[in-house]
Amino acid sequence: MMSGFGGQCPPAIQTWYVYILKCRDGTHYVGKTKDIVKRLERHEKGQVSYTAPRRPVSLVVYIAFPDEWKAVGLEKYLKSGAGRAFAKKHFYQES
Repeated sequence: MMSGFGGQCPPAIQTWYVYILKCRDGTHYVGKTKDIVKRLERHEKGQVSYTAPRRPVSLVVYIAFPDEWKAVGLEKYLKSGAGRAFAKKHFYQES
């Protein structure tokens, strides 16, 4: 029996990912997705407008969340000035 769920299995969790890519020109791309593998394939194939002319791209970090709203919050933060500074300090070194 699973405690906390009344003997039932917990509900399915929809995982969301926030990720940072480093582009060939040294810029960084922050995004979110439900399917990290397919989204990275789209970046590699040039199907994402920002990264297409900046390929190749490399994955710097990805973070998984159990709900979309937490992922949206982190994505928004990482695109802010404070979030860019945080990412620079904790996830990558600027050249």
